[in-house]
Amino acid sequence: MITAEQFNIRSQGTLAGLLGVLFTEVTPGRMVARMPVTAQHLAANGYLHAASVVALADTACGYGTLANLPAGGTGFTTIEIKSNHLGTVRPPGEVRCQAALVHGGRTTQVWDAEVSDAATGKVIALFRCTQLVLYPRE
Repeated sequence: MITAEQFNIRSQGTLAGLLGVLFTEVTPGRMVARMPVTAQHLAANGYLHAASVVALADTACGYGTLANLPAGGTGFTTIEIKSNHLGTVRPPGEVRCQAALVHGGRTTQVWDAEVSDAATGKVIALFRCTQLVLYPRE
């Protein structure tokens, strides 16, 4: 299985790396990541931008798919996402994402994620995504 540190290295130079996403736990069917909340994560209204939250959750679910690919699978792509935003975190703060595999099929995986305030544990967003498992072309 790919380790949290390997995912952190893989994120360098990508959106996840630019946002400061740090993976802390990778286990079968589960991913945990953290992201600082700084001015760069905010919308013009001064609150945490929904896109920052979605980027964290989608990255956790996508990397979770990579860590749990079925035999022969070589990659993934997100085909559907849904998010509900229930609160916010302001700087200086940190958010935590826990993602869990709900369905691990041969062609698709469905992941649920909760994003919470790392300091208080209050859930600020719920997220669900469907990932298409990719295979080599014949």
